[in-house]
Amino acid sequence: MLSIPTNISFTKIINKNTLDKGVELSVMRLDEIHDQISGNKIFKLLYYIDECIKSNHNKILTFGGAYSNHLAATAFACKERNIKSIGVIRGEKTTELSHTLKNCQENGMELFFVSRVDYKNAKNSKFINSLKSQFGEFTLIPEGGYGKLGANGAAHIMNYTYPLNATHICTSVGTATTLAGLIKGNKEKIEIIAVPAIKNMIDIDDRLTKLIGNYEKASLQVFNEYHFGGYAKHNNELLNFMNNIYNNFQLPTDIVYTSKLMYGVLEKINTGYFKPGSKIICIHTGGLQGNKSLPFGSLIF
Repeated sequence: MLSIPTNISFTKIINKNTLDKGVELSVMRLDEIHDQISGNKIFKLLYYIDECIKSNHNKILTFGGAYSNHLAATAFACKERNIKSIGVIRGEKTTELSHTLKNCQENGMELFFVSRVDYKNAKNSKFINSLKSQFGEFTLIPEGGYGKLGANGAAHIMNYTYPLNATHICTSVGTATTLAGLIKGNKEKIEIIAVPAIKNMIDIDDRLTKLIGNYEKASLQVFNEYHFGGYAKHNNELLNFMNNIYNNFQLPTDIVYTSKLMYGVLEKINTGYFKPGSKIICIHTGGLQGNKSLPFGSLIF
């Protein structure tokens, strides 16, 4: 079984707005817990790995795109536990693999490329059975670790928040697995704030219900307006923000998730969403390797 960290560091964000509005803002540095399984990944993989170890096939199959942090983390985790890993990759194989897929291969992951049309059938039982015919039995991890096991693992993240007496816990959202875990692990009725990295993500409630069943909807707020055009989309404004927050607080962020989370939360502080006395924790979900897809020199870190 993978081990979860026993100690997590926090970076305090103090600027004119936080001081003027009378709020405290801290970032939970999950990006620092491991150089290859950083952020929320180790939590979401925790029980999938455990399930695989208990099986007879000792094999994991999962899904992702060319720059998937989930694939990179899964490949390394499987290598560490001597588990065979297979990555089903969205899109045809290109002449030059992305740095992420190269890293996956270096960590022993077998890559299997499928068309984007076929990839849309990833949840289809017929497609899964065809993969079993080709690769044999395996433990299936849906894209991004989406599933009840992933949410159960992510629930552990909440344990690190309680010593800070937070009033708000904020996270970026992709599959909503981490969000589901935070809600499940929320023993103190803290307000959870979700910032989707995907445009028009209108199925969050359905996703959460599938992952954790009924939940207290009043404790969840969703800021839908900080996706910057969609998943992995970005512009110069976001890149400048990332450079500024690093320059001021030595906080590196990624272009997909945490940069948009921090942008949104800081803007909401500025507009007065958070009452004076609020203690806000933003969860850095890692994924910094995704910045390598940017042109050289785009970021100062």
